[in-house]
Amino acid sequence: MTTTIFNSELSATINHKGAELVSLKKNNSSKEYIWEGNPIFWGKYSPILFPIVGTLKNDSYTYKNNPYTLSRHGFARDMDFNLIDSTENKLILSLSFNEVTKERFPFEFELRIIYTLHFSILYVNYQVINKGFDIMPFSIGGHPAFALPKKFDDYSLQFETDENLTCYQLDNDLLSEKTKQIDLVKNRLPLTYSLFENDALIFKKLKSKQIQILETGIPILNFTFKDFSNFGIWTKINAPFICLEPWVGYSDVLNTTGNILEKEGIQLLESNSSKEFNFNIEIL
Repeated sequence: MTTTIFNSELSATINHKGAELVSLKKNNSSKEYIWEGNPIFWGKYSPILFPIVGTLKNDSYTYKNNPYTLSRHGFARDMDFNLIDSTENKLILSLSFNEVTKERFPFEFELRIIYTLHFSILYVNYQVINKGFDIMPFSIGGHPAFALPKKFDDYSLQFETDENLTCYQLDNDLLSEKTKQIDLVKNRLPLTYSLFENDALIFKKLKSKQIQILETGIPILNFTFKDFSNFGIWTKINAPFICLEPWVGYSDVLNTTGNILEKEGIQLLESNSSKEFNFNIEIL
């Protein structure tokens, strides 16, 4: 099931499975800004990463000395969300704990995803609610893939701040201590597939909280992510898309203890409390 919201400038379509954004268009144009989900390259569009981001060592963790199994990026992206409210320009979807989720994540949670259109901006709000009595560990992240219909090297990313990027490298999908430096030129990173030969670019910290996608030097989209402490950029070799991924948390480090409460980058949410994380996409 999908729902389309719209205003005078944009329309956005969201699949209730995974609360996944599958389309974003200007009303006066057929141009699609979200990747088409072609499984030849990657069969998703904009999955939500919860209750973990990235990969756990051996796809497992412990909590109160009990072992649990949780696959890469968690389960939210594969589950059906419930419709809470829908208006012309706003949609609220919710995923709550159940017996299936508690087998993999023994916490009483609610995850609400709120999509709102305002002029030429789509606002995406994640609300994580701990409904249980124990402190709840979690990570959360976005994974929107933006369509790049021209040649890949026709595109570049304009960062808000001119900074030297420290990229952490993966070792069997886990975060190593190996880093590489990526130097921007006047805040800009030209896109080449060679950047992604070793998988995603992973940043524990960025000064920039906005990244702009440029097509042949012309800005087409602003991506703003002020609430997120970590970030990933990813594509598949020869694929016509780029993922801009705001995260709170990341894959396990190589020397992890496996205790979810000690996981590097994890969030700890008190009982009967909530946290919100927002990013937005502005079509230029």
